[in-house]
Amino acid sequence: MRLSDFKTDDNLTEIGNEMHGRMRELYPICRSITGDGVRQTLSILQKDIPLTVHEVATGTKVFDWTVPREWNIKDAYVKNSKGERIIDFKKSNLHVLNYSVPVYKKVSLEELKEHLFTLPEYPDWIPYRTSYYSENWGFCLSHNEFKKLEPDIYEVCIDSSLEDGHLTYGEYYIAGEHSDEVLISTHICHPSLCSDNLAGIVPASSLAKYLSGTSLRYSYRFLFIPGTIGAITWLCLNEAQVTKIKHGLVVACVGDSGKFTYKKTRQQDADIDNIAAQVLKDSGTDFEIIDFFPYGYDERQYCSPGFDLPVGCLMRTPHGQFPEYHTSADNLEFVRSENLAGSFLMVLAVLKRLENNKKYVNQNPKCEPQLGKRGLYDKLGGHDNSKALQLAILWVLNLSDGKHTLMDISKRAGLEFDLIKEAADALAEHELLKEVAT
Repeated sequence: MRLSDFKTDDNLTEIGNEMHGRMRELYPICRSITGDGVRQTLSILQKDIPLTVHEVATGTKVFDWTVPREWNIKDAYVKNSKGERIIDFKKSNLHVLNYSVPVYKKVSLEELKEHLFTLPEYPDWIPYRTSYYSENWGFCLSHNEFKKLEPDIYEVCIDSSLEDGHLTYGEYYIAGEHSDEVLISTHICHPSLCSDNLAGIVPASSLAKYLSGTSLRYSYRFLFIPGTIGAITWLCLNEAQVTKIKHGLVVACVGDSGKFTYKKTRQQDADIDNIAAQVLKDSGTDFEIIDFFPYGYDERQYCSPGFDLPVGCLMRTPHGQFPEYHTSADNLEFVRSENLAGSFLMVLAVLKRLENNKKYVNQNPKCEPQLGKRGLYDKLGGHDNSKALQLAILWVLNLSDGKHTLMDISKRAGLEFDLIKEAADALAEHELLKEVAT
C-alpha cells in the first residue's frame, strides 16, 4: 500500500487507544539521558518496530561535548526518626533529582531543605528537576508535603550509580524509492512525564510501524534519542551522511488538548515549513506557526549553522507554556487518546504531502494539449467540481517546467493541493507529464 492510500478516518479510535496503551506501559520507567531506563524503553518499542540500538561509550568526544557517565537508580527515600518513608522514589520517580549521586546519611531538617525542590505555585504537584552535568543530590516533593516537615533527624538514601558506561539511542531506517531522507526525531530522556515526552515517543513509534508497511518515495529515519546530548552524538557520528536529510520533524508535546504549533526550521522557508503550514491550514483546526529560535528541543542541534538541516518541530502546546510541564500533573490523565490519534494523523498528513509534492515536466509544452481526444473532458464531466479541476489541469500544465513542485503550483493557483495532485495524476496517466527525478 502507498502512503497516499491512507484515509484519515481509518480506525481513529483504535489508533488512539493503542498509543495510550503503549504510553501506560512506558509511564512507570525512570528514564534519563543514559542508563537502563532508556534501554528498557527501547526494548518495549522493539515490540512494534525493529529498532537498532546503539551504545556510545562514556568519554567519547562528540564535537564540543563528551558522553557523560551512565546513571542508574534502584531506590531512594527520606525517612523520619520513626522509620516512615516521607519521600519515596518507589511511589514516584519524580521524587529524585534526576542524575543524583549516591548518598546515605542522616541529616537535620535544615540540611535536608538545601536539597529539596517544590512548586509553591502548584502546591499539590511534584516538580521534575535534573542535575546532569553537575554532581549533586536531591529530592522533589509537593509543596504541601514540604510544609508538613518538622524538625527531626532524617535518614537520606539514594541508591544510585554514576560510573563509566554508555549513552544509548534507538534508530530505525525505512528504505524508500530514493536515498533522500525524511528525519523523524523524538527525545526519550524523561521519566514519568506524558506530553513531554511519551507523547513524542509513542506517536513516532506508531508512525514508523505504519510506514514500514507502505510503499514510499523517500527513505525515512526515525531517531529515539536522549535530548541534546543524544542529537549531538548522532550528528557527530553520522556527519558524513546528514546531507541525505531533505526534510525533518522533531515531534514533542503532542498529547495535550492545545492547538497545534509548528516551529519553523532555521531556513524559515524550507519545503517542510511550507508543507506543514499548508497542512495545518487545510486541517480546519486552530494552529500557530512560530519562527525558529535557538532553544527548545533537538531541532536546535539539527538546525545549528554547521548543519542547517531543514528540520522543524511539531507540538501542541509548546514546552514551558502549559502549567503541567515538568511536573507530576503531566500524567496519563492529562494526555488523551484522541489527542494522540489527532497528532499521529497530523504528522502523517505532512508526510503524505511530502511524498506527493513532486515536480513534473510538461511533455506538450507548445500551447495547450487537446484534452478532449484524451478523454480528460470526460473526467471533468464526472467531477463534483469540474470547473476547479479544469483550472487545476491548466495550471499544472503551465507550471510543470521541472522547477515548480505541486505545492508551488497549489499556492500560485490558489487551489487545494489534493485538487492539483488529482490534475497531475490525470495528466501523467495520459503521458502529458513526466516526473522529474529527485
